[in-house]
Amino acid sequence: MTIAWNNKQNWLKSAHNTKWCLIGCALGDFGTIAYFQFTMHNLTTLTVMMLAMVNGLLTSIALETIILIRAKFSLSDALKTAFGMSFISMLAMEAAMNLTDYAFTGGAILTWWVIPIALFVGFITPWPYNYWRLQKHGKSCH
Repeated sequence: MTIAWNNKQNWLKSAHNTKWCLIGCALGDFGTIAYFQFTMHNLTTLTVMMLAMVNGLLTSIALETIILIRAKFSLSDALKTAFGMSFISMLAMEAAMNLTDYAFTGGAILTWWVIPIALFVGFITPWPYNYWRLQKHGKSCH
């Protein structure tokens, strides 16, 4: 099956879904980096970045669960849907944000000018995949 890449409605819907995933991922990721940036610790940069990625995934799932509960899903169905979201998309987003941080700062350092760049790269990386998934399989989070 050939994918049509010109479906404006699916580009908008996949952008909306990607945005909510980005918000959830960024809260956990940046929150973890900020905590370790301002707290004395002996962890390596790689360890902090891995913890940030895990926390980003967890906060994304938590935010998605809350959104789905507000959309009248039961807690059980909301959790199943949130865990069933594309981890490929979330991992790509997390990796893109952290690689951007690493490229500009050496890693696990938040500065006012890196955050928007990391958010942009984190959004743009999984967006085509989310569109493809929606277009081909009709699957999206919301």
